[in-house]
Amino acid sequence: MIMLGNEAIARGIVEAGCEVACAYPGTPSSEILPAIAKWADELNTKTAVEWGANEKVAFEMAAAASFAGKRACAVMKQVGLNVAADPFMSVAHFQLKGGFLLVVADDPGPHSSQTEQDSRFFAMFAKVPCFDPSTAAEAKEMVFDAYDLSERHGIVTMLRPTVRVDHCRQDVELLDVVSLERKASFEKDIRRWVCLPAHVRINHPLLNKKNDAIREEFEREFSKYNYEVPAAGKASLGIIAGGISFAVVMDLLDSMGRKDISVLKIGTPYPLPTKLVDDFIAKHDKVLVLEETYPVIEMQILDKSKVLGRLNGWVPRAGELLPEIVEGIILRALGEELASSPEEEYLKKAIEELNITPRKPMLCPGCPHRASFFAIRQALPNGIYPSDIGCYTLGVNQKTVDAVIDMGASVTQASGLYLAHKVDGTERPIVATIGDSTFFHMGMPGLASAVYNKHAFVLAILDNSITAMTGGQSHPGIGEKLRKGEEGRKVDLEEAVRGCGVKWIKTVEAYDVNENKNLVKEAWEYAKENEEPAVLIFKHPCMLLRPEQDKIPVKVDQEKCIGCKFCINFFNCPGLVFDEDKKKAYIDERFCVQCGVCINVCPHGAILGSNGEEA
Repeated sequence: MIMLGNEAIARGIVEAGCEVACAYPGTPSSEILPAIAKWADELNTKTAVEWGANEKVAFEMAAAASFAGKRACAVMKQVGLNVAADPFMSVAHFQLKGGFLLVVADDPGPHSSQTEQDSRFFAMFAKVPCFDPSTAAEAKEMVFDAYDLSERHGIVTMLRPTVRVDHCRQDVELLDVVSLERKASFEKDIRRWVCLPAHVRINHPLLNKKNDAIREEFEREFSKYNYEVPAAGKASLGIIAGGISFAVVMDLLDSMGRKDISVLKIGTPYPLPTKLVDDFIAKHDKVLVLEETYPVIEMQILDKSKVLGRLNGWVPRAGELLPEIVEGIILRALGEELASSPEEEYLKKAIEELNITPRKPMLCPGCPHRASFFAIRQALPNGIYPSDIGCYTLGVNQKTVDAVIDMGASVTQASGLYLAHKVDGTERPIVATIGDSTFFHMGMPGLASAVYNKHAFVLAILDNSITAMTGGQSHPGIGEKLRKGEEGRKVDLEEAVRGCGVKWIKTVEAYDVNENKNLVKEAWEYAKENEEPAVLIFKHPCMLLRPEQDKIPVKVDQEKCIGCKFCINFFNCPGLVFDEDKKKAYIDERFCVQCGVCINVCPHGAILGSNGEEA
């Protein structure tokens, strides 16, 4: 069957007999867990498939299932592993019972992440074996070997696909489900399951021995992932390539008609099969190392005198190794010139041919966050606006997002900004913005801390009843589960906020801009006077969830419009555009979803409902 790479990984997980699968959504990994649920339903397995409130939660649920002898997996994106790093580092030392697979999808580029970090470094850091697939089919096959390796050595194994593997499509062979028929059986053994310092002193040397044994296996028994593609004659260059870089190199050499370059494929970058690598290097005058995104393979090579890579500037130290970039690197290593146009020329030509004007990403037409941001900025124009990871990061276009670090940091940044001004004896409005899913992910600890320490700021929870940025997944505030016939229990968002100790909390309709301006001011006054957080929940369903909502056709009165661009600069809707020739704003019917919110935006009353009504 032709599958998305993430679907192939999910199919492999179900076929391999995984019985507990947990994840937190994050592009490029988001399709994996829903696909596990889909295959589990189709193949009628008893696999438990659940979203965790965050990646740490997901990892720990899966880890504990493996303690009881079940095959388990945890799925996340590369920055999600930062959240799960604490248990990941500890569990690496355990002698696991059931196979435990950690799937971490990396995002070289990056395309949809705050970093392009390399999870293979985390594998090295934790001393756990890593599989680095170059195709969807290989990723699926690696799942089986990763589970077998995990159970042979009692260790976590990492499968690390990158975005081009996750989102490629390939024909993949379907297999039957491995029948394990294991009953859950947790055997009490504190030396095995409790990470006390005394136990770590025993387990760490054992972990090192596991790594040595696994390296030997990667040398001898994994030739299907680690192998040489020899040159036709004497090689003018050797290339060591891992992951998607191997696929890129092989396609390029074929299109270039080059038979004088030999390639060593590395599918298990940690622990590196060093003898295989050393033997390959010895046969060549110079060897190019191509991997995304950090020099993980390169760093493990002891003698680098022949190596051309990131450490000596031959390979870019940031960004994707796209085909046109790799081609230039190869030709430079051969002492030849690049005949084709650079990447920028390809892009420029495409833009000219398509006759398009590039523009920044922006919130969808009708997105309730746009109305919320507009109300916040109009209410407290001199405020500071820390925000979070999600769709609402696009509030930068409305000048209502001033600082973003990671998930949950809007709340803790608000605390830090409050303290910075407090020590000076000054005061400035602070409004933090966070989504409903992100609040459950990591916002609650920061809010409880702010209540405890009496930090004065407004927290605006932008509740669109969905995890929108990553494709519409559920979360505790929605309560839906993935397997057919299973129901979760919805956690009330307002009650969760109250549980953090917040006294001033109001839930409002996000589209009601005029009323919400007043409530933002009221919330700040309360926070300031009582020295504690005030919380506003701006609630309205995502337009992708409720496109059939009531329509309010709008128009711009061309006589009233003075061309000030206020609506363009501060409301920033794709349905509102500016005619540079006429110096007037107008409604672009191709994008307008008739939410009617923009009627409240124009300071001159130029945006009207279809019947001429003003705000």
